[in-house]
Amino acid sequence: MKTRTRSQATILNLLKTLQRAISAQDLYLELRNNQQNMGLATVYRALEALKLDGLVTVRTLTSGESLYSPVQQDQHHLTCLNCGASIPIPQCPVHELEHQLERSHQFKVYYHTLEFFGLCQQCQYEERG
Repeated sequence: MKTRTRSQATILNLLKTLQRAISAQDLYLELRNNQQNMGLATVYRALEALKLDGLVTVRTLTSGESLYSPVQQDQHHLTCLNCGASIPIPQCPVHELEHQLERSHQFKVYYHTLEFFGLCQQCQYEERG
């Protein structure tokens, strides 16, 4: 197991505690609220290292904002392009494909993302007007 820096360990523990996806900026504010002195650049570096180690997953919203969460949360979404609503999908249809790719390409998959983009029910209704 790879040795973590103190910053990486702190951020990973906080992500696991929060049990929700969070932006780097909001994570930085959470750390400050918990009297953890860590610069924003350090937060970004730690998140990048954790991502490259396969411990953190990144999801980019339609606004361009990135949300980080621990890999154990295998969560997929339906995202509305109009209002930005993000609806979790409880099942994952690609786990078997992931295993097939690991075997056929000798590639270790840490995580995957799956997101569908379109219009939510409310935005469809408003569009029909």
